[in-house]
Amino acid sequence: MASYNTSDFRKGLKVQIDGEPYLMVEMNFVKPGKGNAFYKCRLKNLIRGNVLDRTYKGGDSLEAADVEEINTQYLYRQGETFVFMDNGTYEQYELSAEQVDDGWKYLKEGMPCQIMLFNEIPVTITPPNQVELKVEYCEPAAKGNTATNVTKPVKVETGAEFQCPAFIDIGNVVKIDTRSGEYVERVKS
Repeated sequence: MASYNTSDFRKGLKVQIDGEPYLMVEMNFVKPGKGNAFYKCRLKNLIRGNVLDRTYKGGDSLEAADVEEINTQYLYRQGETFVFMDNGTYEQYELSAEQVDDGWKYLKEGMPCQIMLFNEIPVTITPPNQVELKVEYCEPAAKGNTATNVTKPVKVETGAEFQCPAFIDIGNVVKIDTRSGEYVERVKS
């Protein structure tokens, strides 16, 4: 099994601690005036979602996580279960609402997604960076309210709500950034 030395530590690294996969979400190199340098790391458990704070000294190493990302297509939702299909093998994967987390806000049938597998078991999904969603409901804009950066809650076809500019109307298609959940632009139809 491959391993990473402290000199390889960086944000986004996938490592294995006590048999479970972790994502390095933060890594700080600290060199005090006296003594040895050390690495302060914040690691997120990819299965349970909890976060660990660990400190490693120079020369330590961590085992690489046996994770694989595959391209899939979102098929449908059945209660609290989301079903995806591997584009290459046509194998279907079922993920729970906890595994999908906030990703449900962006999922439309037929949408391409990436699933992370740990030991052939699906762990998390990653939707595309930006998605286009149709507006199902929003309050009408107030007349004369032309101040910049005025936003309102907008409900989209997936059932999620996002803050969008006041000029957005029912039936518009909006582009949303899935990494931040923020409005990007109105899509011309």
